[in-house]
Amino acid sequence: MDAGVHFGHLRRKWNPNMAPYIFMEKNGIHIIDLQKTIVKVDDAAEAIKQIAKSGRKILFVATKKQAKEIVAELVGGVNMPYVTERWPGGMLTNFPTIRKAVKKMISIDKMTKESAWDVLSKREKLQISRQRAKLEKMLGSISDLTRLPAALFIVDVLKEKIAVREAKRLGIPVFAMVDTNSEPQGIDFVIPANDDASQSISLIIGVMTDAIREGLSERKVERDSDGDEKEVNVKGKRRKVGSANDSAVLEEEDDDDEELDEEIEA
Repeated sequence: MDAGVHFGHLRRKWNPNMAPYIFMEKNGIHIIDLQKTIVKVDDAAEAIKQIAKSGRKILFVATKKQAKEIVAELVGGVNMPYVTERWPGGMLTNFPTIRKAVKKMISIDKMTKESAWDVLSKREKLQISRQRAKLEKMLGSISDLTRLPAALFIVDVLKEKIAVREAKRLGIPVFAMVDTNSEPQGIDFVIPANDDASQSISLIIGVMTDAIREGLSERKVERDSDGDEKEVNVKGKRRKVGSANDSAVLEEEDDDDEELDEEIEA
């Protein structure tokens, strides 16, 4: 409660579809039922953990001012992609074009390290540097996203409606913090919560990134375990081959002994 997760919007701004998640009204403001929030947070965290454990990516989208730094710090800490600037229209539905822009940014980085960069005039360098800065601002945080994400996590579905629409069009699951003024229908994992307070955002995003970290950790343990099992199997096969060779040598020695005995008797 200290984070203000339970505070909704004014009653006159509410979305009737959020009624199941509203506990009461106080001074004209809707209060979110935290018991339901806790259940929804746990469900979402478990699902996100499994996605991370499978090695797939979750794209976080939060372009509102109070969420930008929080998302960049927490989500960046677990190496997941995020968008905190304006959502580029067609980012999901026209993903190949976005990837071309990212490759352009990478090619500029390579160019600056080559001798050809020194030949360019100051004006050309300035133009290219500005282009690079623009691309970095828009796409820098998703440069490692080589394929469509397995899921989206949205802070404020009302503000990020274009991202939600693109995800639904492609069948990508959507996790979201949904306030009392927003539409929960169409969201796969609804987390009823205050999406305006920075403390509320930090708390929910923190739980999700902890789940991702746990999923990645379990994935690493499993992969290490699989690697050890394969190594043991290979050693076992080598032992069997060695045993077969030893048997063959012993048989040859027995044959030699028999021939020697025959020669002595003769």
